[in-house]
Amino acid sequence: MRWNFKPQQTEIKVFPGETALAFYSAINPTDKPIIGISTYNVVPFDAGQYFNKIQCFCFEEQRLNPHEQVDMPVFFYIDPEFAEDPKMGKVDSITLSYTFFEAKEGLVLPDPYAKA
Repeated sequence: MRWNFKPQQTEIKVFPGETALAFYSAINPTDKPIIGISTYNVVPFDAGQYFNKIQCFCFEEQRLNPHEQVDMPVFFYIDPEFAEDPKMGKVDSITLSYTFFEAKEGLVLPDPYAKA
């Protein structure tokens, strides 16, 4: 994927139960439109069950025209039960990362954290 994609902030302080808004920037540096789709990952893995997206660009196709730049917001919260889980007692940071892929015709990516 040829986009330049990066967070607009490197750290956000969030307490369990509190909502937060993070922004990412994406730029298509090429001379052709590119449609991308992303997946996300939460580390440590066990903390992923407490990470809840309210609104996110992930798993949806995003089209960037040549040399276009966009801001991509992620609205989320950490479930309050995070603070009650003894396994999370030593976890003081959670890392959210994204991987973008160029979209292919008919490609649908599953959301590994979707609530059934």
